Amino acid sequence: MNVYSGLEKILDKSNIKYNEPMKNHTTTKVGGPCDCLVEPTSIEEIQKVLKYAKENNIKYYVIGNGSNLLVKDEGIHALIVKLTNKFSNVEVNGDYIKAEAGCSVPKLAQIAKQNSLSGLEFACGIPGSIGGGIRMNAGAYGGEMVNIVDKIGYLNEKSELTEISGNEAQFSYRHSMFVEHPEYIVVYAVFKLEKGDIEEISSKMETNMNSRKEKQPIEYPNFGSVFKRPEGYFVGKLVDDCGLKGYSIGGAQVSTKHSGFIINTGNATCKDVLDLIDYVKNNVYEKFGVRLQEEVVILGGN
Repeated sequence: MNVYSGLEKILDKSNIKYNEPMKNHTTTKVGGPCDCLVEPTSIEEIQKVLKYAKENNIKYYVIGNGSNLLVKDEGIHALIVKLTNKFSNVEVNGDYIKAEAGCSVPKLAQIAKQNSLSGLEFACGIPGSIGGGIRMNAGAYGGEMVNIVDKIGYLNEKSELTEISGNEAQFSYRHSMFVEHPEYIVVYAVFKLEKGDIEEISSKMETNMNSRKEKQPIEYPNFGSVFKRPEGYFVGKLVDDCGLKGYSIGGAQVSTKHSGFIINTGNATCKDVLDLIDYVKNNVYEKFGVRLQEEVVILGGN
């Protein structure tokens, strides 16, 4: 009997996929299959899925938009719990917006604009979901999640719903308590914004998007900045100074537009991407003595 078949008593069958290629669920468009992928539509469904997985000793991972994720080519023997558009409700209440974890960050920025709420302009082009954005304290153009998060709801290690203030989330650069506790699953966040002028908000968002289009290779599959910024350095310049702009391994390439990005030129494998990451890290360390640390999460190979 298929150990995953019991999930069909919890979720609608349309929200369950077996042997699902993970390249369909990552922004780099690489990755082998997982045993089973499910898309819950409520907190209660998430709790039931996690309870089922634990009771049946099923390894599971919770993902969002896959913008910071690599899955190895051989795939992964696990249950993938995907929180995206099927778990993405948004409520606006005065200066506050509550968003479920699956809501995309750009969608939330647009909703804020439509309600003349300022504070999310920096986020209009960030290609992730709210859950991932909270976990990694996503930021751009001088803004970060830490500046606007009022409350966070998450499931603890017992899958119990817990709420904390933004101040309790231990935010730092591309980091939060949820990095230290992968067993905690963000299910919603409440943002405290400020009333603003919709034209000014639109103008800021347009400026940010134009800058992103000009400086970042958004026309190719990628997962954003590959490496965390080392103190006192800029990743792009380090990679440039190693002569690696445009360097390719297979279908993976250091972007010619921004050397802090690795793109899929069309037929990259996960191995291509990982080999290129290692090549860049080794070159930067040999030339400058700087150890680059990747931001991306790598799953599979087991």
